[in-house]
This record gives sequence, C-alpha cells and structure tokens, in this order.
Amino acid sequence: MSFWAVARQPRMIVLLLVFLLAAGGCGWLGKWQLDRAFERAELAAAQEAREQAAAGPAGLGEVLEPQASFPGELVGRQVEVTGEFEAHRQVLVAGRAGPSGEVGYLVLTPLRVSDDGTGGESWAELSGAPVLAVVRGWVDEPGAADDPPSGEVTVTGWLQAGEAASEAAAIEAEPAAAGSDAWPVVHGIALGALVQEWGGPIYSAYVVDSETEGALGQLPRPMIDGGTGVNLQNAFYALQWWVFGGFAVALWVRLVRDEMAGGRRGGGPTDPDTGIAGLPAT
Repeated sequence: MSFWAVARQPRMIVLLLVFLLAAGGCGWLGKWQLDRAFERAELAAAQEAREQAAAGPAGLGEVLEPQASFPGELVGRQVEVTGEFEAHRQVLVAGRAGPSGEVGYLVLTPLRVSDDGTGGESWAELSGAPVLAVVRGWVDEPGAADDPPSGEVTVTGWLQAGEAASEAAAIEAEPAAAGSDAWPVVHGIALGALVQEWGGPIYSAYVVDSETEGALGQLPRPMIDGGTGVNLQNAFYALQWWVFGGFAVALWVRLVRDEMAGGRRGGGPTDPDTGIAGLPAT
C-alpha cells in the first residue's frame, strides 16, 4: 500500500491528531519559554538601571577618557562633568524623535570640560582641555532652541555612542552667533566631523542631559540598540520544546512507514500476524 493509503486509515488519523496535539503543546511551551527569555533579560536590564541610578552619577573621566574608544556597555551610564558651554558653536540635529514621538531637532552644544572627576589627569598628555558633545534637549522647530547657560556649569546625563560620519551630513550653514535662531543644522552626531568645527581633543561619546530645563524637551535614557538581549537558558529550553514537537510529527511519519513495511513483508498493514514493521504481534 502507498504512504497516503496507510495514512488515511482511521487508526493513523487518530494517532496523527494525538501527535499534532502534542506538537502544539510543545510549540506553546517553546513560545512561553522564549517570552520568559526576553522578560528575564528586560528585568535584568531594569535592575541594572536601578542599581546605576542608586549609585549616582560617576565622574565622566572615571569611566571614559578623552579620545578613548567607547565601550558599548557604557550606553546609558549616568555621568557628571563640569565645564563651560561654547554657545556660538551650538548646532541642531535634524530628524530626531522627541519625548512624545514627534520629529524635531536635538539641541547639541559643545562643553569645554574643566573637571571630569579626575582633576585633569585624563587629558594631562593631550593638547588641552577636551570638548564634550552635550544633547541639552529637544525642540520641535529651530526657532525654539535657546542659548545654553553661561559660565561654569555641571552637567549630569547619560552616555551614548557617537554616530558614524557616513550617517551624518556636513554642517549646512556657518556657525550662528549666540542668541540667533539660525543655528547650523546637522543630520547626525558624527563626532569625527564635529571636532573639525569645535576643535579637540574630544570624547568618543556624547551626553544626553538628564536635567533639561526651560523650553527644551527632556529625552529618555539611551538604550543599547537591538533591545536588552535574551536569556540564553530560557531560549535553549524554547528550542528544546520545538524540537520535541518536531519529533512528535516525525514519529507519526515513521509509524506510517513502518506500517507500510509490515504490509510489504506479508499480509495487510493491519494483519495481526505481522504488526508494525513486520514484527510478530505479541
């Protein structure tokens, strides 16, 4: 008999339904484990954020030195740094989502650092005091951007990695004078390009101000792109359940083929003298 002839037998149909039910259960358990994998990763990330918040901001120079490469695990780390804003070099970053999701502009201002928590040791061998890019907040239109505070200020904010130069266009206008609403516009926070305008040395990351004041919109704490990861143990359990479900269907196919083999070795597929796979019935 052919495969489909055997498969259509009532006994095989009943077995198929049982195995499909088992496979469906395994699939549901696998999905549950995968949901748990992401849930546990999100809980771990939230716990890490709470611990960082409880620890308070670290001095910028204690976690990142000027011109040093930026490690990805520092994204969202809260830091504190003191310096003076260079208002005449402020720019706007176009095409960025605001607190409510609408598209507008980031207000990006260079901060000439005077204290990063190391007493100047982090840049002692460099050409001078470093500059730090600070996202002071968000506005919906260029005219809403205000001047940065004058004099020495202490900025508390979250670290975020600079963007690649290929993702940002060059500055579209000459630097505007402080107090003008015709701020230059850029299309990305490409620190390698901005250092040509601002001078160096420069940090390889920028800071999102966590204490935005005035008319500027407050931005959320940066997160690592691609989510918070996955718990590998639960993900492995999910894979196991899906494999078990596949085995259930494969077992039914094997039973049908064994029934066919029994029929070929003598008698009908359901002959009590042959049994499954031609073995004597017990």
